[in-house]
Amino acid sequence: MSRGIVYGAVLLLAAAVVGKVSISRAQSTPSHPLTTAAEYQRWQTELSNWGRWGKDDELGTLNLVTPAKRKQAAALVKEGFSVSLARDASKDKEIDNPCPIEWAMYMDTPGMVMDRISYPCIHGPGTTHLDSFAHVFFDGKMWNGYSHSLVTKETGATKSSIMTMKNGIVTRGVLYDIPKLKGLPYLEPETRIYPEDLEAWEKKTGVKAGPGDALLLRWGKWARRAKLGPWANDEAAGFDNSVMPWLKKRDIALLGWETAGYAPAPPGDIPKASLHNFVLEILGVHILDRADFEALSEAAATRNRWEFMLTVAPLPIPNGTGSPVNPLAVF
Repeated sequence: MSRGIVYGAVLLLAAAVVGKVSISRAQSTPSHPLTTAAEYQRWQTELSNWGRWGKDDELGTLNLVTPAKRKQAAALVKEGFSVSLARDASKDKEIDNPCPIEWAMYMDTPGMVMDRISYPCIHGPGTTHLDSFAHVFFDGKMWNGYSHSLVTKETGATKSSIMTMKNGIVTRGVLYDIPKLKGLPYLEPETRIYPEDLEAWEKKTGVKAGPGDALLLRWGKWARRAKLGPWANDEAAGFDNSVMPWLKKRDIALLGWETAGYAPAPPGDIPKASLHNFVLEILGVHILDRADFEALSEAAATRNRWEFMLTVAPLPIPNGTGSPVNPLAVF
């Protein structure tokens, strides 16, 4: 074989490799227009669920978790294997846990010991918790149009508090494991997840979240932390704001995710918390915040089962705007 032929073959191989790399990069960073402020404003009216279950409603899409839905979820339990979706509580202050729990033993006698536990920030980035509708507001209003005045420092939440969920949430959970879709251990911060990613996952697994279900989104926050260490909470992968109409259409009852950085915010995008606040207060979907889906991801992959019974039970805190929780997925 002549040197010219060998050299030409090398060039073709190099071009092919470069082409594959370019395609891979293009697939991992697709070009999508940012959601505009005008779209976001319009969706607040067009996609709103306010009034859907009456003017006095405080449950939102949890109304879709009917006895039939709970029975459907219970029927998914084949083995009786359960896995926690909660991050271990930590009393260590770190860059991604600026408001740790406070823990101390305050009694130690020969017959009894007792400890004291405090959550200075129930909504803090170090705590797996459930948000009530009284957590954030749109133009002075929360879910279903209730006024901000119904939540004060003196009284707490007199409407839509965590007590609306005292009986717990039992429904079908569906894990959307986007790193596994892309063949990665985790996504990098600022990676945006689009409706087509969610639908590609559904096609791959054959399951999808629908009315009354819990959609749990994993991008691999805790896998990345285990490998690289902690980093600031405002640097996260997550939903692109374009998923808002998609989530409305799916009519899910609960949305769970891993991080305080609810959505990446490229330059020129609407504010970072916009998706979180929209889902909670306009769609009326309660949020399971700062969950840990690593054990769930492993359990689901081992079984090739991405749906399960999910239970979430908040502490009954009168007038509270949220509660620490230990959600359980049962296969």
